[in-house]
Amino acid sequence: MIRPSIQKLPAQTVNRIAAGEVVERPASVIKELVENAIDAGATQIDIRYEDGGRTLIVVSDDGHGMSAADIPVALERHATSKLRASETGEWDLLNIASLGFRGEALPSIASVSRLSLTSQIADANEAAEIKVDGGIASSVRPAPRLGLPGTRIEVRDLFYATPARLKFLKTERSESLAISDIVKRLAMANPGVGFTSGSQARTSLKLPRQANDDDGRLARLAAVLGQDFGANAVPVDQMRDGIRLSGYAGLPTFSRGNTQHQFLFVNGRPVRDRLLLGAIRGAYQDFLARDRHPVAALYLDVPPEQVDVNVHPAKTEVRFRAPGVVRGLIVSALRHALAEAGHRASTTVSDYALGRIQAGQGVYQYQRDYTPQPYAAHPDKHLAPGMQTLLDGQSARVEVHDPAYTYVAPAFDPLTGEITPAAAQPINNDYPLGLARAQLHETYVVAQTADGIVIVDQHAAHERLVYERMKDAMRGEGVVRQTMLIPDIVELGESDAARVLARADELAEMGLILEPFGVGAVLVRETPALLGKVDAQGLLRDLADDLSEYDEALSLKERFEHVCGTMACHGSVRAGRRLTGEEMNALLRQMEATPHSGQCNHGRPTYVELKLADIERLFGRR
Repeated sequence: MIRPSIQKLPAQTVNRIAAGEVVERPASVIKELVENAIDAGATQIDIRYEDGGRTLIVVSDDGHGMSAADIPVALERHATSKLRASETGEWDLLNIASLGFRGEALPSIASVSRLSLTSQIADANEAAEIKVDGGIASSVRPAPRLGLPGTRIEVRDLFYATPARLKFLKTERSESLAISDIVKRLAMANPGVGFTSGSQARTSLKLPRQANDDDGRLARLAAVLGQDFGANAVPVDQMRDGIRLSGYAGLPTFSRGNTQHQFLFVNGRPVRDRLLLGAIRGAYQDFLARDRHPVAALYLDVPPEQVDVNVHPAKTEVRFRAPGVVRGLIVSALRHALAEAGHRASTTVSDYALGRIQAGQGVYQYQRDYTPQPYAAHPDKHLAPGMQTLLDGQSARVEVHDPAYTYVAPAFDPLTGEITPAAAQPINNDYPLGLARAQLHETYVVAQTADGIVIVDQHAAHERLVYERMKDAMRGEGVVRQTMLIPDIVELGESDAARVLARADELAEMGLILEPFGVGAVLVRETPALLGKVDAQGLLRDLADDLSEYDEALSLKERFEHVCGTMACHGSVRAGRRLTGEEMNALLRQMEATPHSGQCNHGRPTYVELKLADIERLFGRR
């Protein structure tokens, strides 16, 4: 057998190989072209595509444009204006301040399509144009002026030069949705740039240019994600070791069923990074069920030398020099922002309730079916003089409080349920959650606020209060450990065991004491007492999996807090227990003073607020 000689591939073949990494689908083409436009200083970018981008893609911008001499160079591989050599002739790939820098996008796109590029610089008498057919370029020729400086790139018949790639494209609708997603992400990262996107028949996205500040960013996020996001997001702004995290995070009750509504940007670049997604999960895991995911748009500004964006040709992955610092910043910043929200719950909860009432015409149905029931005082209920009257209905007990009664603000311990009476004081109508007026079905507390009513799920609310108190107690006294009579030996494999043992000090702070036991095995000496009987094998294996995927010890923490949540649930005021007026008002005041009390430990809302104006509309008063 004759050994083949080594040959150098022709430039056209090299470009098509590179195109397989850079140009996966029409959305990839638009991403690269829009990023080039942003790097060129564009303030308006217009995108048009047909047939999901297969047959036509046109991207126009008002950036600084290219001269006739620069245009053919831009179509050569690894030719770029975004990198400069130092005085010593070195090219620094760790200090990148632009979105593009590899110089691969244009030649890769041109090698698999029919591309036309027209560009004009300021003060030029005419534009310049070049055409490339499957990687074969024509000469540059003059073209009519564009009117303003900028660039217009037209891509026709994508992948015609590599027909096999066409078979991997999805339906027109799927490709159009992918284009819409990438344009939205780029628009969220650049509020100072106006965007239009769509086909000749329909404009699917039109975003005017916003101010390049926090207000402009929130306006752009609300325009892309919906006005509900603007109303139910809390601002995030924190800095650590020269790294700044800013943006907006949705309230826990404003959650979704997947992670597709989490938008992450590093130095203005949209990314999908496991470390960042894991940090968001870690920040919210105390507030959401496992099948619910928060909505967030977070912007990380990192010194260029501390982040490597040259990981993948698509530039959607990054590597941080100090990943622990970045993760810690995200978790602490998000938890601080959520704590600042206090007892606030999302407005979508009340919107949903009102929508259900209106859709079912519940008010009028109630009026038709209502049959008055005789009033009766409950024999084992103590009634404070002038304070309350008990209405016994067929399926509900309603405890009504005299609004003129002087309100007594008692001290309430959510762990023990004990109430300490306080001095009487005049009624205060300024409480955010109002004053208790009734208890319905021995489960829901109804309170009157200055401009509406609040309905509280007494069990869910008290569960959160007990949970937060238990966490505070554990933070103050530390985690109590239990020594295993016979230490467990867990076989994990060499890599997983090394990964777990490398975090042994952190795990010890959470009550888990580990030691190495030969090659690939870990010995478990002590576990958190709160966990009771522990399946050490399962716990360590889940912990190793989490450390491998997210580089964070979530399993132990989640199990630890899950037990806390379970204890809080069983130790809370149960549905079906009648509360006195003092107990109900004390519950409301504790909710106002406790962070995260707008949702229970499972992410469900603890209360619904209905504004008086909304109630009046239900009854046709408005």
